[in-house]
Amino acid sequence: MRTVGVEEELLLVDRESGEPRALSSAVLARAARETAENPAAERHADDYREPADETFEKELHGQQLEFATQPRESMDSLTEEVVRWRADAARHAGDVGAAVAALATSPLPVSPAVNTGSRYQWMEEQFGLTTQEQLTCGCHVHVSVESDEEGVAVLDRMRPWLPVLVALSANSPFWQGSDSLYSSYRSRVWGRWPMAGPTEIFGSAARYEEQVDALVATGVLRDRGMIYFDARLSHRYPTVEIRVADVCLEAASTVLVAALARGLVETAAREWRAGVAPPEHGIGLLRFASWRAARSGLEDCLLHPVTMRPEPSHEVLGALLDHVRDALEDSGDLALVQGGVKDLLKHGNGAEVQRDLLRRTGSLREVVAECVRRTQAV
Repeated sequence: MRTVGVEEELLLVDRESGEPRALSSAVLARAARETAENPAAERHADDYREPADETFEKELHGQQLEFATQPRESMDSLTEEVVRWRADAARHAGDVGAAVAALATSPLPVSPAVNTGSRYQWMEEQFGLTTQEQLTCGCHVHVSVESDEEGVAVLDRMRPWLPVLVALSANSPFWQGSDSLYSSYRSRVWGRWPMAGPTEIFGSAARYEEQVDALVATGVLRDRGMIYFDARLSHRYPTVEIRVADVCLEAASTVLVAALARGLVETAAREWRAGVAPPEHGIGLLRFASWRAARSGLEDCLLHPVTMRPEPSHEVLGALLDHVRDALEDSGDLALVQGGVKDLLKHGNGAEVQRDLLRRTGSLREVVAECVRRTQAV
């Protein structure tokens, strides 16, 4: 069974106003202090929690907080961990007068504050306004692979299906107090990085490494950690890292994206072993598919990953389920994914929820307040 791990970025907001607050350093200090004060806390054999100061990390901006789960085989245990770390993040934030919201962009206007540190300062100097504007929160899914060769074969075969994950997870309709008209505006902002986006077919691990080395050698990037492909080989773990999703409003949607990501990786690996060639869609078509997914979410057409022609979103979701069905059955995730997709189509993704809240309340502050509540919902 392939393991799955999730990295989620959360937005730190004022508990009263809902405006983003640059308090990540204070929250991290609070988490570290709690760990230091309870070093001998007993843990049961099935208690998977890691020390809080090893789980939470700062991100590019002070208004962000990131956590990472452990690698999990079971989606039930992944759900428990995501829910627990969201709750712990909220508790630590509450101690310094803030709250956490699983929002991929802030509905309210914000002046982003780049965190201190040589890496972040280098990025600010190198990329200017692009760095300032990157106050966006994503969800990265790590799926284990047996080798770099298998990993690159997976990257080559997954490419056209990744925009569907953008549509499913879309949770960023608002930007600086206005409706962007996109469902995932985060993905549009993220695409401003020169090293982000879809990739060509690599064909081999050696070719992948050559391309990464060539990009780093340009001097545009500081190091390999700044390779922001839609999906990449992790430079730290034996995983494929899928980076296209918005942070999801509710934990159940995060787990749905994780289960589908594992299904895509396993399906692609099986195709590779069976000698099935990767789809030959060019980067231009893949960019169009990503744009369509970001613009429409689940409310209009998407580009079908096989034909690259527009089809209703529910039909494209059906095609995705058919594509990964065997892998989902073998992992025991089929019922979870079918139920999750059905719920999303019925109740809407995060972008639809946010817009509905604004229609009902007339207030972006109320949108943020309700999203804070939903962030911790089980």
